[in-house]
Amino acid sequence: MTLNDIFAQFKSLHNEKVAAHNVKYGAGDNQFGVKLGDIRKLAAQIKTNHALALELWQTQYVEAQLLACLIVKPKELSTQELDALVKSIVFVHVADWFNAYVLKEHPEKERLREQWLHSENKWAARSGWSLMAGRIAKKADDLDLAGLLNYLETEMPKAAPEVQWTMNTALAYIGIHHPAYRQRALEIGEKLGIYRDFPVSKGCTSPFAPIWINEMVRRQEK
Repeated sequence: MTLNDIFAQFKSLHNEKVAAHNVKYGAGDNQFGVKLGDIRKLAAQIKTNHALALELWQTQYVEAQLLACLIVKPKELSTQELDALVKSIVFVHVADWFNAYVLKEHPEKERLREQWLHSENKWAARSGWSLMAGRIAKKADDLDLAGLLNYLETEMPKAAPEVQWTMNTALAYIGIHHPAYRQRALEIGEKLGIYRDFPVSKGCTSPFAPIWINEMVRRQEK
């Protein structure tokens, strides 16, 4: 399947509600308004195609970059290429798929975490904190969690909204996965109040850290 074939498919799959949703969350004109499920189906047809993924990414279209995240070979990307890719992101949904499907599979993700954590580029910093949240949840033995909590308390309110989201995930994960630091995480969440009034759909958990932490702990204990 060629780039032209894929773009023809995107045009045929246009959905006005999806396009409006994308605009609401920061997408520009470079989009077709395609449902995520349809992009996944297309990726299943194409399977892995590293060269095509890079070609898709360069178009800067939302759907093309989302599809690229699903068909690229993460381990064939150098750290320099990943750095360039993350800093070319302009839409939050692309950032999250990049973090979920590309970064977490890369053997140099620890080096990238350290490199991006305090980056001035908001998308690199978002990815750095996403990687940090993953470390907190799965392999935190060598992390200074007390120091991280102090940093989040001071710096999270000043961060760009795109970075705040994954910093907040790191805060919640400390509270969820590390009981010794749970009360401190809850106190910071209450003090900062970030996402306190965030609208959530019925049945979904609020991203407000104290609610998130308490709900996840309740489920674990249950």
